[in-house]
Amino acid sequence: MSTVAVTTTPAGRMRALARAELTLLGRSKGTLFAAMFVPFVLPFSMRQAATGMDLKGTGLSLGTVVLPSALGFSLLFAVYTTLTGVYVARREELVLKRLRTGELRDTEILAGAALPSVTIGIVQCLVLSVGCAVLLDAGAPSAPHLVVLGIAAGLVMFAALAAVTGSFSRSTESAQVMSMPLVFGSMIGSGLFIPFEVMPDKVAAVCELLPLSSVIELIRGGWAGHLSTGDALGALATAVAWTLLSVFAVRRWFRWEPRH
Repeated sequence: MSTVAVTTTPAGRMRALARAELTLLGRSKGTLFAAMFVPFVLPFSMRQAATGMDLKGTGLSLGTVVLPSALGFSLLFAVYTTLTGVYVARREELVLKRLRTGELRDTEILAGAALPSVTIGIVQCLVLSVGCAVLLDAGAPSAPHLVVLGIAAGLVMFAALAAVTGSFSRSTESAQVMSMPLVFGSMIGSGLFIPFEVMPDKVAAVCELLPLSSVIELIRGGWAGHLSTGDALGALATAVAWTLLSVFAVRRWFRWEPRH
């Protein structure tokens, strides 16, 4: 009688974990609502604010102001805040601790848990891009590769930042509080409500260093077509720096067991 050794691959293990996480996410109605619907509601208020802006001489239109902001809201709420709560909840439920006793490596656990939120973020970005392009007459992006690069950088960066924030959150309730500084800071200073082009130069120079700012700059510049190669590389370097810093922080401080 022959025996067949069953082998699993990292991709297969992460898919299995992602399916289980998607099931758990569907049971959390509040989290699912925030992830699925909030990013679609906020752009309406952003449109009202953008209508009153003086965009002359900035190279921007209503569409190129609202569309990147809509994608930024998706990254903040569908990916960052949702995933922060997921990491904390699974840690407090001892799920992460149990997973580490099996075949899964640490990076596979974190990546597998992130896949549902990241997938939701990708779908939202696609829907919002098409919707804003049609409804706000934004047209097609002038440099689509910059838009794709900005979204991809944002997805990776905010997944890593979610793990960092979760590391310092004692409970799922405190996770919501811990994520607020980055959310509000991004909404105010990363060009979501006030584009860098209409900010005072000194203020814009500081705000451009925020995590979401580089993503918005790549998306907005790629859509409007006014981002130079040097500025694009600078924005990408900022995004990479934040991602590497977040990965270092996760490796150094991420907790796999409940905080006491």
